[in-house]
Amino acid sequence: MDILDKLNSPEPLLVLAPLAGYTDLPFRSVVKDFGADLTISEMISSNALVYNSKKTLKMLEKSPNETPYIVQIAGNSENIIKEAVAILNDFDFVDGIDLNCGCPASKVFNHGSGSSLLGDLNKLENILKTIKKHSTKKTLSAKIRIGIDEKIGCSIAKVCEYAGVDFLSVHGRTKKGAYKSAVDYDEIAKIKEQSKIPIIANGDITDNQKARYVLDKTKADGLMIGRGAIGKPWIFYQILNNIEDISCEIKKEVILKHFTAMINCFGNHGVIMFRKHLHTYSKGYQKSAIFRQTINNTEDAQTMKNIIVDFF
Repeated sequence: MDILDKLNSPEPLLVLAPLAGYTDLPFRSVVKDFGADLTISEMISSNALVYNSKKTLKMLEKSPNETPYIVQIAGNSENIIKEAVAILNDFDFVDGIDLNCGCPASKVFNHGSGSSLLGDLNKLENILKTIKKHSTKKTLSAKIRIGIDEKIGCSIAKVCEYAGVDFLSVHGRTKKGAYKSAVDYDEIAKIKEQSKIPIIANGDITDNQKARYVLDKTKADGLMIGRGAIGKPWIFYQILNNIEDISCEIKKEVILKHFTAMINCFGNHGVIMFRKHLHTYSKGYQKSAIFRQTINNTEDAQTMKNIIVDFF
């Protein structure tokens, strides 16, 4: 599937948002199997990439079913980002580069990266132009918020469009709004109306009904879902098939596939890493507190699998 072809089709593009600590290779492989059109790596520091961090290079890896696949980078230096792009050019399995212009985390913002770039649109434009000039990938995209303190979403979008971005993902909050303020879907709609490039709507998309509402409200070309997929990666399956509920059998299939992928990727350490996912998967189930206590003391992969099969 070509990303831009899909964006120009009648059906919305369904994208898994990058979420540090969650949207790793195993999780991305599962959502691809259950309806996501496009997956994006966890946010990768351009500095760490340039300085050849082994952990960062590991984060670049993708699952065989992840096509197309985009790598998201963060940074504030044109020179460092240019070097990072040159490194990514050598990875043939990477189909596009996305610039993070939306992360509100203090350690990212104070570094001058993420949503900090929204306070210096000249720098944002120059960094995007640098990526566009030196990248050999099919697409350049950016993930933005609608401002730092004030809502200037349309101005930000125009700068991104002028810099050569092929499509734009818009989280409908300011940096100040973090993840608690109301998502401004009207602002996303304005950006879509004024833009010549495809716009992906992002923010508080938690189920199929909300997905339909956001698409109707914003007229966006696609949806990006992050936190709404944690604990229920089948949300993409629901949207794709326009259904509100799915069977316990499908949920169980997803959870077991996710667990198997974790073990294949991280070995037995994946058992420990998977606990946080099981905490969210088990919400709403009877005796979930006992289940969580049990898996918190389980370190063997086969034992964990047996517990999952019995519980779900």
